[in-house]
Amino acid sequence: MAANNRRMSGKKGAQVGSGGKRRRGLEGKGPTPPAEMRKGHAKQRAAQAKSRRAQGRAPQRRGGGKSASELVVGRNPVYEALREGVPATTLYVQQFIDNDERVREALQLAAERGGINLMEAPRPELDRMTNGLNHQGLVLQIPPYEYAHPEDLADAAADEGADPLIVALDGVTDPRNLGAVVRSVSAFGGHGVVVPERRAAGMTAGAWKTSAGTAARTPVARATNLTRALEAYQKAGIVVVGLAADGEVELGELEALSGPVCIVVGSEGKGLSRLVGETCDYRVRIPMPGGAESLNAGVAAGIVLYEAASRRRG
Repeated sequence: MAANNRRMSGKKGAQVGSGGKRRRGLEGKGPTPPAEMRKGHAKQRAAQAKSRRAQGRAPQRRGGGKSASELVVGRNPVYEALREGVPATTLYVQQFIDNDERVREALQLAAERGGINLMEAPRPELDRMTNGLNHQGLVLQIPPYEYAHPEDLADAAADEGADPLIVALDGVTDPRNLGAVVRSVSAFGGHGVVVPERRAAGMTAGAWKTSAGTAARTPVARATNLTRALEAYQKAGIVVVGLAADGEVELGELEALSGPVCIVVGSEGKGLSRLVGETCDYRVRIPMPGGAESLNAGVAAGIVLYEAASRRRG
């Protein structure tokens, strides 16, 4: 019987087949789908944004996180912040404060704006809140700023059916420069500003004041890694243009400004960092017949934005 079993073991029995998988694996996948149907393609995002507009749905935003809340201290700084429309949640007023003209003006502005809580607090409490700074009896609390995500800016342009016009700041640490760039982006129809998460200016009260209120309608996005954010823009079809005093292309010769573009502005002293400079598609110089070595970040951004806006109108 054992021998018989050995003879039987050499015979082929029922085999498990492939179910046609091998045959189907040899078949072609058909023609390449159009760009509007390819996942992650810029044209697909534009088509999706158009569909959202047609259906009346707001686009999904990723967001870039929030900053910490901020305190503005002192009678003049508080008054100026309220006058310039800097967002605020609470105005703390010291108990038994000397009610001089500047205090009365600050209280009046807060009341006229509405939505700002007025809180009376003893001096020791204000000393504790401000870590002993000379608050002069007035402390204004600024809410955390809600940053956009870099891709949100490109999506916003797609929602408008426009080519993205974005400014990225590399190593700019003065909030007033950031505010000035935000103001220029707003003036020339740009879609927002990108700043690195670290070692860079953020949307503080100073930036709000310099933006002259335009920060309320011009988004600022925060990138964990600026180089990767620029590479993502390039994959989406956006040309990355870096400003450099020794750039290979002069501003007036750059045709790319008429299309989707991200303008990168470095710090006034150091310019573009090495990695960011190497990532740029073009390094562009602004002609300066007067012989100045460099321009303020806000001024440089304004010049290039004006040139881009002119090309788009023409």
